[in-house]
Amino acid sequence: MESLKVQHQEFESPTELLAAIKCFWYDKRNLGELETSFEVVPDGYAEIIFYFGSTCSISYNGNLQPLPSPFLIGLLNKPVLFYAKDCLEIIGIRCYPWTVFDLLGLSSGKNGVQAFEHPINQLQSVLKDLVLSNKIDGAITLVKQYFLNAQSQIPTNSMLYKAGVAMNKANGSIPVSQVAEAAHATVRTLERKFKQSSGYSVKDVSGLMRFEQVRNQLWDNPNSNIASLAHEFGYTDQSHLSKEFKRYSGTTPAVFARKAKKETLSNDFVAFIQS
Repeated sequence: MESLKVQHQEFESPTELLAAIKCFWYDKRNLGELETSFEVVPDGYAEIIFYFGSTCSISYNGNLQPLPSPFLIGLLNKPVLFYAKDCLEIIGIRCYPWTVFDLLGLSSGKNGVQAFEHPINQLQSVLKDLVLSNKIDGAITLVKQYFLNAQSQIPTNSMLYKAGVAMNKANGSIPVSQVAEAAHATVRTLERKFKQSSGYSVKDVSGLMRFEQVRNQLWDNPNSNIASLAHEFGYTDQSHLSKEFKRYSGTTPAVFARKAKKETLSNDFVAFIQS
């Protein structure tokens, strides 16, 4: 995590889109004249990203690969470094991984960051004008309306919708068998459908959702007792939590907490933590 000046706003998803989209968000990062890295830590969501101002790249096979706008960040299972400079402004759509591909009319994939050709590209130039004119509310309204028009592709009250509701309610701390029961499906059928829709298993996504909750708790309260967090979020023990946390973040809960405590004391640091 870099000590960057960041402005971050989140906007609620309309009721009609809650089954597919967690929220919409805007970020403005003042990075300076030199190419600067910033880290995105995994969570239980997929993100559709529009960006403006600076170019944005990702490290891939040891080289910087420029990214188009918009692009889709699929469900991540390890931290990813992005690179940009000067002023980078972002409009993001935080989607549930089991609905994002249906929402976009794309086939599922597990390729980390995936660029795509899609009618949504038509929003780029209009959004750019709005964002650079500081009309952020107007930009968010435009994106919301686009997805309200596209929502008919998401079946409500479906098996995956019911499974997602159960997983969200439990913050990922729920056995696959109980998710299947909530979805009125067999474990085998649910896993097959879930894999088709998100590219990941129920267990994979649940693990990321649970990690996110622990990460946010440690950021908000770095003095949290890690053993207590392990119990609260359904890990076998503290060792299990630490192993899973390091798997997704690249660091241990204790190291993350110390870093969080240090950063929250910095006057010019605003954390971008996905809620």
